Amino acid sequence: MASTLAPRVAGKRAFVTGAAGGLGAASARMLARHGAKVFLTDIDGDGVAAVAAEINRENGATVAWSAVQDVSDEATWQRTLADAAKAMGGLSVLVNNAGIGSLGGVERIELKEWHRVMAVNVDSVMLGCKHALPYLRDAQPASIVNISSLAAFKIDPDYTAYNTSKAAVASLSKSVAMDCTRQRIDVRCNSIHPAFIRTGIVKPFFDKLGEEEATKKLTRGIPMHRLGDPDDIAYAVLYLASDESRFVTAAELVIDGGARAV
Repeated sequence: MASTLAPRVAGKRAFVTGAAGGLGAASARMLARHGAKVFLTDIDGDGVAAVAAEINRENGATVAWSAVQDVSDEATWQRTLADAAKAMGGLSVLVNNAGIGSLGGVERIELKEWHRVMAVNVDSVMLGCKHALPYLRDAQPASIVNISSLAAFKIDPDYTAYNTSKAAVASLSKSVAMDCTRQRIDVRCNSIHPAFIRTGIVKPFFDKLGEEEATKKLTRGIPMHRLGDPDDIAYAVLYLASDESRFVTAAELVIDGGARAV
């Protein structure tokens, strides 16, 4: 008799930031398709509400909720996590996805811009981990997934603040993971490091250069000669959110078509 496999994250309750589009939306959809309830946040309230509504239509039930969130604001983190736990009946997965890019070498970047990037890309991850942990501790086994970047390891000097912020996310993830092991709680923390993925972040390249030239430019350092798709990252989020990865913590999952190796 053929066996029916249970959904990979059945019973999980996931909080996903930056979910109005791109990797956050793809991750929320993936988690919901595999059995999780999902609470989506973004500074774009209309956009994130539309994604949540789409997920509910696809699943034929209310499995997704949404809220407006400025991830750099601590009080908003506390309030929104409480709302999410109330809506979903707890919290067992945190996906820190929200982030911004920034252009400028060290001599050109303004301090105000540096602080803006660090607030959104680093402070938000710390605040999310800090204030989600009490909920995750009550829902063991639980998981934190922090979206970093290949830029944490392969440096372009024109992206000084961005490179630094993504390296900080990698280090912070390991610190949180080790703190959880020290407390002997079953809460894992890992980081994901994508190369260029076909999302809105790369759209300006395609608008300016056209499909062929933009693809050539963006994939010149990728041995597989293609951009990643959002689901390439969403499947990694699914794995790290699931109990399949119970022995994985403080890991850096690089998804880059081989770019780090060259």
